[in-house]
Amino acid sequence: MSELSDVKAEEQSADIVPDGVTKGPEKEPEPVKPPRVRRLNIIGRRNLFFALSLIIIVPGIVSMVTHGFRLGIDFAGGTELTVTFANHPALPQVEAAVDSENASGSVIQTTGGGYILRYPPLTAAQTANVQTDMQNKLGPMTVQQILEVGGTIAGETIQLSLLAVAIAAAGLLVLLSIWFHNVPGGWKAGFQFGGSAVAALLHDVFVLTGIFSILGKVLGLRIGEIDAFFVTAVLTVVGFSVHDTVVVFDRIRENLRVSQRLSFEQVVNLSIMQTAARSIITSFTVVLVLAAILIAGGPSLQGLALALMIGIVSGTYSSIFNAAPLLVVWRKLQPVR
Repeated sequence: MSELSDVKAEEQSADIVPDGVTKGPEKEPEPVKPPRVRRLNIIGRRNLFFALSLIIIVPGIVSMVTHGFRLGIDFAGGTELTVTFANHPALPQVEAAVDSENASGSVIQTTGGGYILRYPPLTAAQTANVQTDMQNKLGPMTVQQILEVGGTIAGETIQLSLLAVAIAAAGLLVLLSIWFHNVPGGWKAGFQFGGSAVAALLHDVFVLTGIFSILGKVLGLRIGEIDAFFVTAVLTVVGFSVHDTVVVFDRIRENLRVSQRLSFEQVVNLSIMQTAARSIITSFTVVLVLAAILIAGGPSLQGLALALMIGIVSGTYSSIFNAAPLLVVWRKLQPVR
């Protein structure tokens, strides 16, 4: 073989077959299998998802109507003492001392080694007796703060909290109606988009409040107490829920412009499949952080972490399985051109 050739020796002898040996036929390449496409007919099974939401919401509504909520000092009024002890007693010791007073008190441990003692409204004399009794049982105590919340202030807090949720829902309805009025159907279609998003939002609020009613009043768990942190969680869930829903609705709007051969149901189902993975992964990362706070964040943050976790999971579910299917149902009942 010539050394001046540009082909290497191994390549020159690759096709040489020894004498007496016949070269067999080359194997035909196996046909490439088409990729497996997963299709979920979420719109076709919308009644199943609606039923699942009702199964979760209805017990909560019954609990709210018949039992109400376990209200914290921010809503029910009461006396709150922030204290520290020189002997650094453990949380069970402080709880046992508070329970022995038979004053319906509760204890929250703070991150600095102190404690928050919460009681129903106490007079000045009763507050002094509580301080004396705690010092006799647990040793020297320093009172850092005494907070008195009256029934009037608590009532105003409830009204302002409900007003905040109502204003947020109304504002989002107007904003989303304006945002989606340029889809086929004009302002009527925009109102359907906005109304469906607000309905999903209210779904998340009912899920969250119903579960906390069951935890606080039916099961008697302190983590189900309604306080200022809970209101913060509800308003945060409102924003998070609408964000997930807008992501789905925005994709529906885009697909309506480019997929004119598909029916509205097909466009909505396609849009859900295109956005569901991103919404679920985003929510899962947030839930992981909240789970860490719930486990290691201390009693003062556990209620907030649990409320946010329930709300975010519910918001992700409702944006995928409730808001878009509800939009399809609304479009069927009131068609637009």
